[in-house]
Amino acid sequence: MMSSDHAAIDVPESSAAAKGKAPLIGSQREQKRGINKGLGIADFLLRLGAITSALAAAATMGTSDQTLPFFTQFFQFEASYDDLPTFMFFVIAMALISGYLVLSLPFSIVIIVRPYAVAPRLLLFILDTVALTLTTAAGGAATAIVYLAHNGNPNTNWLAICNQFGDFCQNVSGAVVASFVTVVVFIVLILLSGFALKRH
Repeated sequence: MMSSDHAAIDVPESSAAAKGKAPLIGSQREQKRGINKGLGIADFLLRLGAITSALAAAATMGTSDQTLPFFTQFFQFEASYDDLPTFMFFVIAMALISGYLVLSLPFSIVIIVRPYAVAPRLLLFILDTVALTLTTAAGGAATAIVYLAHNGNPNTNWLAICNQFGDFCQNVSGAVVASFVTVVVFIVLILLSGFALKRH
């Protein structure tokens, strides 16, 4: 008698199909690694720019000093940043921000070397947010004083001094602009860090 049962034969997956999946997964991983590394390089370059703007803001404000060429027997007309606590706070804050940015560079390099590292990105994300808050506070407070220096306030009898102390006002105004450039860079850094963390 002939058996009606048919033997089942397992056909193994061809080596070509097996090899086709591995390169696909590998290419996606390499692409993700390349994007993360690109974000790390952008982070490093932005930090260098932020260091420049923060140092420029601190140095410009810290050297703002002008003495008028005329004086009386009892008075000498001089304007200096240390006459105003707000400007002193500005110089100290921007100096601290500059120091923080310099210290953050090694962590930014780690992100470039190890694109999948989460801890350095998370640390920089938190510290950048704190630094952004301090920079915005310093820039905003100094902006109010610079506005009064340019326009005065008739309601409180505060006179505008920029007509007499033109160089001083130009320096402090430039320092404030540089501080807000730093604010913009910090915002971009935080967005980049958030995007990179979301990809992990």
